[in-house]
Amino acid sequence: MLSDAPVAVDRGRYQDTVTPWEEPAWRAEALDWVRAGLTAHGMRPTGRWRVRLRPWSVVLRLCVAGQDAVWFKANPPASAFEGALTEALARWVPGHVLRPLAVDTERGWSLLPDGGPLFRDVLARETVAAGAWEELVRQYAAVQHALTPRANAIARLGVPAVPTGALPGVLDRFDATTLPPRERNALRELRPRLLDWCAELAALDVPDSLDHADLHDGQLFRPEPGRFTFFDWGDAVVAHPFAGFAVPARRAVEHHGPRVLPRLRDAYLEPWTGAGRSTAQLRRAVSLAWRLGALNRAAAYGRLFPTASGAAGAATAAAGARCLLELLDEPPV
Repeated sequence: MLSDAPVAVDRGRYQDTVTPWEEPAWRAEALDWVRAGLTAHGMRPTGRWRVRLRPWSVVLRLCVAGQDAVWFKANPPASAFEGALTEALARWVPGHVLRPLAVDTERGWSLLPDGGPLFRDVLARETVAAGAWEELVRQYAAVQHALTPRANAIARLGVPAVPTGALPGVLDRFDATTLPPRERNALRELRPRLLDWCAELAALDVPDSLDHADLHDGQLFRPEPGRFTFFDWGDAVVAHPFAGFAVPARRAVEHHGPRVLPRLRDAYLEPWTGAGRSTAQLRRAVSLAWRLGALNRAAAYGRLFPTASGAAGAATAAAGARCLLELLDEPPV
């Protein structure tokens, strides 16, 4: 029986966080749902399973007889859209995302197949050329470009919409942060310039699309060289697509230095060329969105379980506040 299998629980830095997993009735219901989902696909769990508990998710990894592992994920209310979004993306951009085995949109539950090796694990065990990062951002941009006609449909799934013109209001909501007074004052003084940046970015008329908002190397599978699978959409927003470039670009710089940025930027912009926009305008848009995307990421840090402890809430709020400091830095592209 699934409920009788050995289990290892990983709480990371959040040892005192309370998630729904601590409720026996919720846990039993979730395990029954997982079991039913596996049975529907002719799968049988076997051996040890692991649970990863964080203030923003409950993730269960199960070994399946004769196959790769499968994953159950439960999202808090603010990111409960993830299952429905992943299911829709599997129809709209097949081959670039995981296709869920089962989804419960009301409860924010997903049952997902394994996607192969994490890109982070690949980087840890072998030397990966800078060209792999170029292909990563090129494929991500192609997904975003393909989804621009779906922006309204994505928002109807519950993904928060943060159009460029709304970003000053997002900054205002973070006025009372955990940042030191000097940095808070610097952000307040930045607001008039923020208005100008938003107006300039909006004038280029690049349509909103899906922004993963946290596309680092631990949110990517690389099942084979040259191919990437994007997952973990719980921080996503419907926003200016170029805001999603900064996170993977920073990771590439950590591995290869800043010299890779121009090539990464131009690889990312390939799907967006044309439509009357010059190369210089698109590069300027990436520079603006690099900075403004910090607001999207800061807002996503509040998507926690209502039962998460005050300490966990304070820690994630502090991390969100630190994202805002990117607004004060000149972008490197």
